[in-house]
Amino acid sequence: MLTLFKKYLPLLALALLSVNALAQKNDAILSTEQVQKAIERGAILWDVRDEKSYLRGHIPGAINFGEVGQTLRDPNKEDYIPIEQIQKLFNAAGLDINREIVVYGGRGNPYAYFGMYTINYFGGKQAEIYHDGIDGWKSAGLPMAIDRQTLAPVSVALKEQAQMNVTNAEMQKLIQAGRLQVIDARTPDEYAGKDVRAIRGGHIPNAINIPFEENWQEPDTAIKLSKKQVPDNAGMALKSTADLKKLYSKLDPDKETVVYCQSGVRAAETAVVLKNLGFKKVKVYDSSWLGWGNNLNAPVAEETFLNVGALNAKIAAMQGKITQLEEALKAKNN
Repeated sequence: MLTLFKKYLPLLALALLSVNALAQKNDAILSTEQVQKAIERGAILWDVRDEKSYLRGHIPGAINFGEVGQTLRDPNKEDYIPIEQIQKLFNAAGLDINREIVVYGGRGNPYAYFGMYTINYFGGKQAEIYHDGIDGWKSAGLPMAIDRQTLAPVSVALKEQAQMNVTNAEMQKLIQAGRLQVIDARTPDEYAGKDVRAIRGGHIPNAINIPFEENWQEPDTAIKLSKKQVPDNAGMALKSTADLKKLYSKLDPDKETVVYCQSGVRAAETAVVLKNLGFKKVKVYDSSWLGWGNNLNAPVAEETFLNVGALNAKIAAMQGKITQLEEALKAKNN
């Protein structure tokens, strides 16, 4: 028996290496090294930042057609612009969703995940995310480019994958059925109805609040950056797999899971993380709180209402102060 084991040990080791390599290749969240290998394979790099940031420095070969949240979404409803317009943008940029595509922005930027979700939602099968993005690339001392990269235009038809998304009507039915686990990826204040960003504040009944920043090694990094308490965004790197599993340990990976936020962007990051952890039935409620909070027929926990009159009064008062400051500055300069 021992002789037989020794005989097949090399083959077993090779098989394990192959399985490990496949697992890494199929991992949707890539490390810097994995991005380099993807580039060697001929993957498309999509930089989803604004044009100004892109031209200041990007990964060589990456394409860009503006900040993804502004180019692909209606500014008022925060829903996708018509699919025909998105298809035209993708095809003109050479963004062939049938190829391997690595999406990146800044480290931890949920809009990069939204870009990846968009590719998958419209039929792509090989989209991946570079979580550390341009910051991870710079930190590794890798070369940067400042010239605009273009790819040959393509002609690819986009088709919505309804199974990835939950509509407003479907969400209400799922909540009523009570067989769903829901994650609210917003801030604790939004969840509690203190920060109102629709007609109503609060949260979907029985939703579990796990802010998307909790996926980071240091969830408060963005706040510290705004206060200049940290030198960079290194804390926005993803937690280890073990820590992420602990974060979502109270959830059932085999149960249907829906993630929402304000408009689906932050939810996209959490949804990808969950899928990477082995959750099998993860969907994004794309309309999120804008769709739910503005629907007066939808049940809300910790419900609060937006006082539009008071808000308008505050805006008017603020505008008055701005006008006074402008006039004072003008008088001083004269």
